Amino acid sequence: MKHLRYLLLILTLGIGTQLLPQSDSVQQKLELANTYYNKAIYDSAIITYHEVLEASYESVPLYYNLGNTYFKLRDFPSAILYYEKARKLDPSDPDILFNLEVANGLIVDKIDPLPQMFYRIWWNRFYAMFDADTWAWLSVILFLITLAMGLLYLASNRIALRKLGFFAGIFFLFLTVGTFGMASQKYYYTQQTNEAIVFTPTITVKSSPAANSVDLFVLHEGTKVLLLDEVGSWKKIKIANGSIGWLPEESIQGI
Repeated sequence: MKHLRYLLLILTLGIGTQLLPQSDSVQQKLELANTYYNKAIYDSAIITYHEVLEASYESVPLYYNLGNTYFKLRDFPSAILYYEKARKLDPSDPDILFNLEVANGLIVDKIDPLPQMFYRIWWNRFYAMFDADTWAWLSVILFLITLAMGLLYLASNRIALRKLGFFAGIFFLFLTVGTFGMASQKYYYTQQTNEAIVFTPTITVKSSPAANSVDLFVLHEGTKVLLLDEVGSWKKIKIANGSIGWLPEESIQGI
């Protein structure tokens, strides 16, 4: 996500910044982890991948490879968690989506999602077209086009070209604002933890944040939940079919 931070600076401050390269130690650990994976030494691969994560480095390939490694070990909840983390950064990657679908097919809970209105489906598809960095690059490109149209308007002596520069500049300015908003929203979405995976083999969802409250329904490990609220060590959750309840914090891991 470093790319997006620098692109946001370009848009808001009008300056360019050279991106910092990935450190040699991180690169070496990634190569070592990939070597372990290719040799089917999956336990060592997982340890090394997590050492990279502890170095505050994240990327789509890192999360994807971690998901694959856990999948090889048949730890499907962990595989789903890291596939979801990879999809959070790049929601359009077909390999991530395919592997996530396969892993979800191997867990106990098969929850039918609530039907959505057609415009919501279209919006979700549009929103998932690009990751945050791509939306940010589009913002930069459209911003440069907007500046070019502004220069055309100011520099041209022909009325037709001035009109073209004026109206095209307004059009591209709106597109710039829109794509910048998408990039910002995507970035903040990746920084938030508003979804989680259940990691307890079998757990009962409660009606309130208390162990002695009414039992509502049962979930199994690997199920994805939406996080709505928090009270003490309890999380208010919602599943795909719209059912809502409370789970202890230690039973889930945030995406």
